[in-house]
Amino acid sequence: MSAAAFIEKNKDRFLNELLDLLRIPSVSADPKFKNDVFAAANFVKESLEKAGADVAEICETAGYPIVYGEKIIDPSLPTVLVYGHYDVQPADPYELWDSPPFEPVIKKTAAHPEGAIFARGSADDKGQFYMHVKAFEAMMATGELTCNVKFMIEGEEEVGSDNLDAFVIANKERLKADVILISDTHMISMQDPSITVGLRGMAYMEVEVTGANRDLHSGTYGGAVANPINVLCKMIASLKDENEHITIPGFYDKVQELAEEQRKRLNEAPFELKEYQDKLDIESVHGEKDYTTIERVGIRPTLDVNGIWGGYTGEGAKTVLPSKAFAKISMRLVPDQDWHEIAKLFEDHFKSIAPKSVKVKVKKHHGGAPAVVSDSSVGYRAAEAAMEETFGKRPIPTREGGSIPIVALFQKELGSDPILFGFGLDTDALHSPNEHYGVKNYFIGIETIAAFFRHFRNLNQQ
Repeated sequence: MSAAAFIEKNKDRFLNELLDLLRIPSVSADPKFKNDVFAAANFVKESLEKAGADVAEICETAGYPIVYGEKIIDPSLPTVLVYGHYDVQPADPYELWDSPPFEPVIKKTAAHPEGAIFARGSADDKGQFYMHVKAFEAMMATGELTCNVKFMIEGEEEVGSDNLDAFVIANKERLKADVILISDTHMISMQDPSITVGLRGMAYMEVEVTGANRDLHSGTYGGAVANPINVLCKMIASLKDENEHITIPGFYDKVQELAEEQRKRLNEAPFELKEYQDKLDIESVHGEKDYTTIERVGIRPTLDVNGIWGGYTGEGAKTVLPSKAFAKISMRLVPDQDWHEIAKLFEDHFKSIAPKSVKVKVKKHHGGAPAVVSDSSVGYRAAEAAMEETFGKRPIPTREGGSIPIVALFQKELGSDPILFGFGLDTDALHSPNEHYGVKNYFIGIETIAAFFRHFRNLNQQ
């Protein structure tokens, strides 16, 4: 039996196992889910053992554990390292979900006429990393495993992967591989498969603005004492000009500008502006002047408010001047911006624009470096051939706006370019209510990963 036939025969089981994994609320950002995060790690370990790994273990870190697994069939053969993460984003606000976020259901959508799995983590990243586990099982069961394979599945990607650097540096020899596969990105569409060759970095900040030493009556003090919410809104608004250009001094000093030919090639990817707007129910796009939508999300840095709060937000009215106001702000970065430098530039500037009527604190949460990977390596060519085999069409190289800190870390510490081998769609509501992942995407991903191993070995033998 071939790996493809094994996958077809075991479809129901493969799907049900993923649904079981999705039922575990492994939210790394919220301590109340601590036990669930550890439960997800154990689920991954047991799945690797059942699939045929010789080694499958829970590796402790200062935070949540990393699950490591391996199958070495012949040291002389190429080795593939698979990275993924079993932690998920918080599901809040729960009331915006059409079904409970940790009770997966399958429903048909316009983008997924054969059905999509609605659950937190379905596309980011449980559904995607689990494809690799199932491809590994299929290759083991049919004798088609053509390369050695290692797995490193972490539990802190959604909170910045703070403990990953130390683990990778301490385990360089153990993690040594000829190529690294990461399925935590998306494709253009099922009709136009693509492989991501660039990711933005990120600097994630939190700010606190304090006015008086207590909440004040807005009638008694309004107009005489600074309202921290008003001040915070004004400060945030000043961070961009009328052209959506970020006003922080030095912010653009190291931004890598693409040549005109590179920009032209990037914009050759299929993109319909009206369709894009219709999917989001917006009348117009918005962003930095003189750049296309594709460029704005792929090659340009950004600054966005991810959350803002303060004062009274309960039922009814409470006429109060709050003592404090808060915001969380993220900046997506491009080569060659350093997130530590950008975080310091942000902090210095934000404090400098605060009026004397308030006090400001700035906290640096986490960040990661941007990355660009080769589209001519053996690994990329193997991924390209595998996708062409299963989709019937050559994939398009694209740049994506998201951030995966491990990519730059792998490049620096392991000296290897990861292959960003994602199978989700940008309409799958990652990080949002009603996140989902196509059932067809899941299975074609498993098939394509198995094909990758065969192509990668063959290309290495040429």
